[in-house]
Amino acid sequence: MKREDHKSNCPINHTVEIFGDTWSLLIVRDMIALGKKTFGEFLDSEERIGPSVLADRLAHLERKGIIVKSPSETDKRKYIYSLTEKGMDVIPIVYELAVWGSRHSPHPEAPDAWFKSLRYDREVVLKLYREAVESGSSFMNGPNSVVKRLNL
Repeated sequence: MKREDHKSNCPINHTVEIFGDTWSLLIVRDMIALGKKTFGEFLDSEERIGPSVLADRLAHLERKGIIVKSPSETDKRKYIYSLTEKGMDVIPIVYELAVWGSRHSPHPEAPDAWFKSLRYDREVVLKLYREAVESGSSFMNGPNSVVKRLNL
């Protein structure tokens, strides 16, 4: 049986217990960078998460208050996942991990817009990221995307 309590009250331990698996941060990445919102969209990710693992990770993130699930307005068989306020606070963490990976990965792959955004002030990019996600857009997609707002 999987342990649901926490090992310590250390802030780093708390964060690792929520995001320390292979998939949780990638799900959040897909939400904030690409605007993914449905189970099927997450399933189509390049890393090829399995359906049962995806269902488990979405439920975990929901239990931890990072995401919320609501029925689709257009298709009642689907659920739409979105970040909570607590989940929005993860944006700077994902951003910094992506910056670190861009600098230290031997062969980083990302859209050119991502690399161009690194030339902008971190605080400006993070502000636009949050505004984009709050409005239903993402870094890459949507009318309020970071890419459109920075003209990348």
